Order: sequence, then C-alpha cells, then structure tokens
Amino acid sequence: MRAVGRCTAAGSLLLAALAAAPAGAPSAGAAPDAPGAAERRGTEVAAARAAAAGIAFGRCPGAEDLPGSLRCGTVTVPLDYAHPGGERIELTVGRVRATGGDPGGSGRKAARQGALVHLPGGPGASGLYVPLLGLLPEWKRLGAAYDLVGYAPRGVAPNAPLSCQDPEAFVKGPRPAPERPSAAVRRERAAEAGAYARGCAARTGDALRHYHSLDNARDLEVVRAALGERRLTFLGASYGTYVGALYAEMFPGRVRRMVFDSVVNPDPEDIGYRNALARAAAFEGRWTDLKRWIAAHDEVYGLGGTVRRVQRAYRRASARLGAEPAGGTVGPAQLRAAFLRAGYYDDLWPHRTRALSAYLGGDPGPLVEQAGPHPEAAVEAENASAVRTAVECNDGPWPAGLRIWDRDGTRLARRAPFAAWDTVWTYLPCAFWRAPRQRPLDVRTAPGELAPTLILAGERDAVTPYAGARELRRRLAGSVLVTERGTGTHGVAGGPNPCVNGHLEAYLLRGRLPARDAACAPRPAPEP
Repeated sequence: MRAVGRCTAAGSLLLAALAAAPAGAPSAGAAPDAPGAAERRGTEVAAARAAAAGIAFGRCPGAEDLPGSLRCGTVTVPLDYAHPGGERIELTVGRVRATGGDPGGSGRKAARQGALVHLPGGPGASGLYVPLLGLLPEWKRLGAAYDLVGYAPRGVAPNAPLSCQDPEAFVKGPRPAPERPSAAVRRERAAEAGAYARGCAARTGDALRHYHSLDNARDLEVVRAALGERRLTFLGASYGTYVGALYAEMFPGRVRRMVFDSVVNPDPEDIGYRNALARAAAFEGRWTDLKRWIAAHDEVYGLGGTVRRVQRAYRRASARLGAEPAGGTVGPAQLRAAFLRAGYYDDLWPHRTRALSAYLGGDPGPLVEQAGPHPEAAVEAENASAVRTAVECNDGPWPAGLRIWDRDGTRLARRAPFAAWDTVWTYLPCAFWRAPRQRPLDVRTAPGELAPTLILAGERDAVTPYAGARELRRRLAGSVLVTERGTGTHGVAGGPNPCVNGHLEAYLLRGRLPARDAACAPRPAPEP
C-alpha cells in the first residue's frame, strides 16, 4: 500500500483547531503514555489538516448512470493515527446538497442545518451513494435541510481497496449445506479459513492491523472536519451504529445529533464472537417468521399451509439441488444464503418465495437469477468480504482453538440450525488471524457529557438483535429508544413506517425527542 498525498506541517492549524474545540473534544494535554494518547494526538493533527484542505467535490467514480446532484471528493487520513505524518490513505466522500425546498408544498424554504453523515453498515459496505436516498419521498424533508453525505470507509473501493484472495476464486461453485457437518467438512472449512487469513496478511502486510473500528471512528472525526462542520450530525445503521457509539465515547463534545438505527451490541464482552453467535440464534426466529408468511400465502405459492410443510418443501428443494445444482451454479449452500439474505429485509420475501416455488414447479430460472453467483460483481464482493473480515477480526479477541468453534457450532446448531454453521464459516478466519487485536472500548457517557441521541430498532431484527439497542440505551445517558414492534427488517429509518419517520424527522429537523422510550406499530407485512 503506497502513501497518498504529501506530508505537511500542521502545527499552526492544530493550535487553531484546539482553540476552537468544544468541551468534551479530545485534548492534546492527555498523558503522553496513556493508552491511545498518540492516536488522539494524531486524530487532532489529521482533523486540523482536513479542515484546512476541505473537500474538492466533483464528478463521482463511475458516474455515468448517477444523478448529477451527487458529487464526490476525497479526504486524506493517516493509515496509522499514532504516526499522522506517515503513510496516508484516501476516503471517497459523496454529497448531495440540501435542496432547501419544502416537500409539503407550502413554498417556504427549509433552513439549512449542515451535513448529515450517513454510514449505512458493514463492515465492508460503502456509503458513497447513500446520499441518493434524498430522492426517495421518505427522505425529502431531511434532504431539504441537510447536505446528505456518505463515504467509503478505509479499505473499501474505490480508494486503496483491501483484498484477501483473487476475486475469481472468491466466487464459489455449488456447495452442500449440511446442518450437521462431518469432521471432514469441518476440516475442509478450517483449511479454507486459514488460507483466507493468510491471504489477508500476505496481500496487505503490516497495514492489516490498521483496519478496525477505532480507526473508523477516528476517520469519521476527520471527515467531519473536512466537511467544515463544527459538530457532527450522524445517522449510523447496523455496523454504522458501532462506529457511532465509539465516536460518542471518543469525541462526545463533537456530537450535535446522532441516530443509531439497528444497533450492534456495544458491550465489550460481546464484540466479535458473542455477537456473531447471537445473530445466528436470532436468524432462526426470522426464518420461522418467513415460513409463517409463506404458509399464510399457500394459495399463491403452493409450498404448504403450515410452517412444517414449508420446511419440508425447502428441504426437498435443497436435496434436489444437492443432487443436481440449478444452472450448474446453485447448490444447497447458495439456496440457504439466498434465504438468509431474506432474513434481512421483508421486501425480499415475495421474490425468494416465488423463486423457490418456481424451482419446485420445474422452472429453475428465478432461483438461478437470485441465488446464483454474479462474476461481474466478484471484485466488489471480495473487497467487501476482505474489509469485513479484517475489521471483525481486528476489533477484539476470538477463540484460537478450533475445538471451541466446533463445540459452539454444534451446540448452536441444535437450537438454530438454519444459520449456525454459516456463521461459523463466515468468522472462522479470525481463529487464524495474524494481526494484533484491539481492546474494545467500554462505551459509556455520563449525563450532560453527550448531546441527547435517538436509537431506532426493530423488535425481531436478526442481524442486530434487539438486545443491542437496549444495551446502548443503558450506556448513553440521555438517549431515547424508539422500537418498531414486531418488525424484523434490518434498518427502520426512512422506511414505510410513518411513526418511525416522524420521530426521526422531529429529532433531526427540530432536535425533539420523545420524553421517554416509545413504540411504533409494526409496518405492514409484504404483499405476496
């Protein structure tokens, strides 16, 4: 990885930035040998440098098919915040300017409130194009008042993308998906995980240690400074909530308003392994929700009028795919991955169910289209996997012994067979990881230390189980939790629920929160 940009002196800029720092911002007066002191000073240097440089917005990468309102630029951050004068990398930032209009049609101009930075999830996901959400009706009011801003985090394309293996090798062919994998299958998967971890180390070198959530939170502070915002207004979804929580702990005085949508459990004891196991267990409930929905629409799909019959139809399809993959590309593992993805979003339920029904009826086309590999997206998918693996493995401790993974996978599969082993295979490279692990921060803010924040959560979310939202609520003094009852769709802000969106707009546009935790009725179930 090569350095980007030139090393410049920033002493006078740093002094000016510190003089303007609000209460609670990081201080250069921290004890020089305190944990993280060098990184705190490095963040101050990098933020001052970014504030002076700003962002030169222009044409976006690959912008041929994008609306002209989206403009892009870059922000330079240190690879290692302990050495801000050393190697640097670039983050690509996208912005859509506040429209200033009134979506309600009154003719009054909306008062501009600065930039709303939106980090949509990951690790490994890009937020570069999320400002285009402003084109949707549910986002018009926010887009009128705020510049909508997103960015591609460190390691995510287009700038300095991480890679752990050849993207062509990343696209796997049809595979089995046993609920009780044999010792031979587990050894095969362990060998693959070890090779993947070695590939991450070989392709990235010593820089691999610098891809973790603490540096992602520091990068967010530099992006804030580059945008010219004195304080940060932020909307984090999924993994973005963890970056936001770390930011709230590290830079509480820099927060103006902050929304956490679908919360990663920030308890240091849960970061990494325990959160992964909790997600796998929660997906069993989502799979049951989906089967109930399919059974309720048996007249449309013909897959059975009970959960048990739907399960039998799914297993029949999986067995048939094991004998003869659909289109030569979709086996049992691809089928399960497609339905696991449906656990994220209710909107996928009709499409996945139609594909399963068509396949069992003799037409494999929809299933191949939805579950089959897409070689044209292999580079992007491999980059996302590499960043996710690096950040997750670097963020905290993981069991090193395969015996622990086998034991816990076997136990979990007894009560949550649908996602248990897929979860183990996803995170198993962390058992062979070659970079140093971070010590997770204990996120806690005292009354008055942090501006009041808004937490949004779906009660049956499997990707970020609801317990994480309650945990963050306990840890951030002055925060308020709004729950969408009965909802499992991952990410509730700006969706079809006017109650949720009402709380979101009241907070971001007027700074108003409910007096206490609140609940919204569930969104409508998807139409078959």
